[in-house]
Amino acid sequence: MVLWLAFQNLKSQSVIEVDDAVDHHDFMAHDLYYAVDTANQVSFKEISSANYKNNFRQHAAYINSDFRKNASYWVRLTIQKNTVTKKYWLLEFYDQTIDSLTAYYPQGDGSYKEIILGDHQDFSSRLFIHKNFELPLEFHGEGLETYYFKIRSHEFADIRLALRSTNYFVYYALNEYYLYGMFYGMILIIVVYNLLVFLAIREIKFIYYICYLISVALYAMSYDGIGFQYLWPSYPVLNDWAVGVSLYLVIVWSLIFTRRFLSTKANAPQLDRALKIMIVARTIWFVFSLLVSRQMLTFRTLEIIPLSLIFFTAIKVWRSGYRPARFFVIAYGLLFFGFFLRTLVYVNILPFTTLTHYSLHFSFVFEMLFLTVALGDRIRILKDNRDRAMKRIIHQHEVNMRLKDKVNLELEKKVAERTQELHHKNEELIESNAKLNRQSVEINQINSILDLDNWKLKNKVKEVLEERMHEKQMDYDEFKTLYPDDLSCYRFLEKLKEQKGFECVKCRNVKHSPGPLKFSRRCTRCGYNESITSNTLFHGVKFPIGKAFYLTYLVQSGKNTFTLEALAEKLQLRLSTVWAFKHKVEERMISIEQTHAGGNPWEEIVLDREKPKTTAKKKTVRSNPKN
Repeated sequence: MVLWLAFQNLKSQSVIEVDDAVDHHDFMAHDLYYAVDTANQVSFKEISSANYKNNFRQHAAYINSDFRKNASYWVRLTIQKNTVTKKYWLLEFYDQTIDSLTAYYPQGDGSYKEIILGDHQDFSSRLFIHKNFELPLEFHGEGLETYYFKIRSHEFADIRLALRSTNYFVYYALNEYYLYGMFYGMILIIVVYNLLVFLAIREIKFIYYICYLISVALYAMSYDGIGFQYLWPSYPVLNDWAVGVSLYLVIVWSLIFTRRFLSTKANAPQLDRALKIMIVARTIWFVFSLLVSRQMLTFRTLEIIPLSLIFFTAIKVWRSGYRPARFFVIAYGLLFFGFFLRTLVYVNILPFTTLTHYSLHFSFVFEMLFLTVALGDRIRILKDNRDRAMKRIIHQHEVNMRLKDKVNLELEKKVAERTQELHHKNEELIESNAKLNRQSVEINQINSILDLDNWKLKNKVKEVLEERMHEKQMDYDEFKTLYPDDLSCYRFLEKLKEQKGFECVKCRNVKHSPGPLKFSRRCTRCGYNESITSNTLFHGVKFPIGKAFYLTYLVQSGKNTFTLEALAEKLQLRLSTVWAFKHKVEERMISIEQTHAGGNPWEEIVLDREKPKTTAKKKTVRSNPKN
């Protein structure tokens, strides 16, 4: 019965023989025997039982896209022990991003030892201080030893493993770390170089490129396990987020750098808007992934959209005549080629080799080199354009200088000729000026005589009009000759009040100073401001004072031949207004007759020297204005 079980075991699982002549042997996923526990409920006791062994099968058609996330993959590996081997052997899992890796080691007494690995454990808990997961082999006597491995991950996990001698592992690990050192060292050198260029020319696009390079380095470190080993070895929880966050930074900074380097706002406005929309869309997807599901952070298939947009934009701008875009197109063409090779390896179309496995790293290196060359080429092109422009400016300056010298010679000749002409003209002007001065003196004398005659004539006309005003009725248009505007009326009142002297109606002070308003007077004792119409017949009048003057003249002269309606229409006033003011003038004239005041009746009527009464005014019965 025991022999039959052993035979069935050998039939269901190929046996691996340890041979010192072969230092390493790789086992692809389709070479291994494994069983999938999607419910994560099968225990190791059930897995290792004889009844469960038939569930382990090879999957020749397995591709990486068939991997089921969050399911438990149980891998069984049977090794023929070699007790006479002179080398130390170990098993290595390539994928350092596996969340949980539990190894069950057979012991000499038939029991199994459990070893827990995975990127959810502190880096210091590993058996080998290496980015991958290594397990040493210990052979106990002759025969077969069966190893079980439980693999579980929330993301795709590569379940490939390798059997290596420690000699080969040391050789392989040193070379691998050496290449990593070259890769990250090259990124560091390019970052420092671009930082120095930025400090020299102060163009912001170099800062964007530096941010892109740092994002690429973080993404590669997160994907390779270098970041976990050297940057956050005590924080394994960051492994679940590092790849997704760094991938987002790579895409976003790549889009931002593309807009700045290709000057898409000027060279391709529509594609510039598309790049902006892509930045916003990728940011929304990133935030949504953080809030909903971290598995969406590393959904790398979608990244082909922004990369394709960048590549298409670069080709479009290059074809439009923007020469610095040529190396940019080559750089992203190489990056696309690296992504394409990595995708072919992922779907098992290309075999897994060191070259194909690190194709994305190589493409990143060449992309960074060509982008750096593109930046330098852009500076060179701009420098050449500047030099050509400077040469054109210098040549044009030389032409302008020759033209200026020629023009100066011609101008000097013309100036000499014009100077001679101006000299003769100046002499003629001097002679003409002397004549004009003599004529000006004569004209001034004549003007003085005319001004005197005009002044005398105006005074004569005024005297005649004043005499006529007292002799017969004067028309309103003729009256406006004496008092053409309100200002002339105010000046008449000012002159009249100055002749009568000043006496404050409140404190009887006789001294005053100019008031805040024009023609007003201010008492020097109590500060009372007396307007120009105060103590006159026209105080409180709501219509133009020139019309009030004319109404006063008509009433005072007693030669009014107009009816109230005609007078109101002529002066463009309301009938009640004309009647009220006419009545006021008549009352004033009656008051003058009662006091037997002498002097000029016109001035006596205009100037009201009576003191304001404190008692209430008697009601006066006024007749109908139409009477």
